Amino acid sequence: MEKKEATLEKTCYSNEELQFFKDLILQKRAEAKKNLELLNEAIAGNENEANDTAPTFKNLEEGSNVLSKEENARLAARQEKYIKDLDAALIRIENKTYGICRITGKLIPKERLMVVPHATTTVEGKMQEKKRR
Repeated sequence: MEKKEATLEKTCYSNEELQFFKDLILQKRAEAKKNLELLNEAIAGNENEANDTAPTFKNLEEGSNVLSKEENARLAARQEKYIKDLDAALIRIENKTYGICRITGKLIPKERLMVVPHATTTVEGKMQEKKRR
């Protein structure tokens, strides 16, 4: 009798592997939420104006504050999207579909998921997606 199992490709991650990724995602999510909180505080609390300095410097500082607030707002929006992507990955873990490429149906390599735990495609799938555009 031949050993067909050795030639079969793995099609999903085990419960232990899914738990590992869940822990990783929860850790990254907690870090992202902390960063988002800091960004939101920076946006709300950028009131350190120099009221006692010369008007020219006050104008420069106000312009700098506006740019800083805009940049923080952009960073906060990216952080919110990242958190949503991590939440979606947690749902895929619960559904046991985590780590399966939405384009090729192949298993996303662990190395990729370690770097981008919310990934939904293999590199191959990503390339196919870009060619279609």
